[in-house]
Formats: sequence, C-alpha cells, structure tokens
Amino acid sequence: MRKIVLAAAVAASALGLAACSETADSAAETADAMAADAEANTDAMVEATDEAAGEAADATAEAVDGAVEAAEEAAAEVAE
Repeated sequence: MRKIVLAAAVAASALGLAACSETADSAAETADAMAADAEANTDAMVEATDEAAGEAADATAEAVDGAVEAAEEAAAEVAE
C-alpha cells in the first residue's frame, strides 16, 4: 500500500515538474517574442523619426529659399 501511495506521489511530482518546465519554456519564448516586437517597433519609430526630420529639413530649406527670393525681389523693387 505504501509503495502505491509513494508511486502516486512521485508521479504527481513528476507531472508537476514537467508542467512547470513547459511553463518556463513557454514564458521564455513569450519574453523573446516580446523583445523582438519591441525591437521591431523601436526600429520603425527610428525610421519614421528620421524620415520626418528629413522632410522637415527639406521644408525649412524651401522656406528659406522662398524668403531669400522674396527679399531679393523686394530689394530690387526698392533699388528701382
């Protein structure tokens, strides 16, 4: 009788350990997937920021060019 109870206890412990092991593996995989997602999102944000900064620089350059042209035209009108 004791051997049956002991065998049942060992079997339950082994199943519990196996369940914990799979949970740990699953948690590690989930953490890896979350890290990969975070890295991909960070890369996408960096690319979007770089693109927006480039567009802002281009718009600023165009505005400066327009202001220079307007100032030159105004100076030419005043000189006439």
